[in-house]
Amino acid sequence: MPVIDASHDLESLTLTIVAEFTASPERIWSLYADPRQLERVWGPPSHPATFVDHELKVGSRTTYYMTGPEGEKYHGYWEITAVDEPRGFTFRDGFADADFNADPNMPASTNVYTLEAIETGTRATYVSTYATKEGLEMVLKMGVVEGATAAINQIDDLVAA
Repeated sequence: MPVIDASHDLESLTLTIVAEFTASPERIWSLYADPRQLERVWGPPSHPATFVDHELKVGSRTTYYMTGPEGEKYHGYWEITAVDEPRGFTFRDGFADADFNADPNMPASTNVYTLEAIETGTRATYVSTYATKEGLEMVLKMGVVEGATAAINQIDDLVAA
């Protein structure tokens, strides 16, 4: 399993997940840059993602939704704020309504994804920072750690295919 650590810190308002992949940073980067590949690993297996708009470019806005087992749809967005190909990118991630407008009743997070070459491939560090303790606690109760871990753990199979 690629995920080797998942932790949260209510004082710093962060959730950190660390994973290691047998593929190069360039290969992992290409997965995040290509919406069709990203769809195969963004949501957990029970909630696959569909990316409507996606470009890893500063200033761009990604829109997507995940579809649950009963057909329910959960919309979200990214606002890309920094790109350092192939070493990582930063974005604001939030929940949205069906028209991809930010949902003000749900927490958003600032995310820094870092891809580092290691002897066996790539170490990816995913850090999500929330504006409030309540926002972080909300997503933790919603199962963000379990969902993100299940999603990230799909990456090895995709890059091996």
